[in-house]
Amino acid sequence: MIVVDSSVWIDFLNGVTTPQVERLQELIGRVPLLVGDVILLEVLQGVASEREAGIVETALRKFDLAPMLDPDMAVRAAATYRRLRQRGVAMGKTIDLIIGTFCLAGGHALLTSDRDFAPMGEHLGLHLA
Repeated sequence: MIVVDSSVWIDFLNGVTTPQVERLQELIGRVPLLVGDVILLEVLQGVASEREAGIVETALRKFDLAPMLDPDMAVRAAATYRRLRQRGVAMGKTIDLIIGTFCLAGGHALLTSDRDFAPMGEHLGLHLA
């Protein structure tokens, strides 16, 4: 399954053309796409109105939704952080750490335009779609 990061959904919803948005357009309806709860949060917090939030939420709920953080995943994410720190890499955003760890744990690829995930790919084997 492919997890689509908020960076791609935001560009997609705003009509911004990027290689990642083009890839998303190719994937919709062809392969299962997953929207994590924290990704849904990031996308919805950026919309301007309740009306727009309702439209975006309805659109994203058409894809598979999954919780990305529970106590076990929190422990795994903290271990991921330490593994990266031991390699001299500091993850800037906790939410990216959660998303990346969720993908690693579940064997999911991540479609993102956020460069913050690159160290997880380089050092931990995160597959970037």
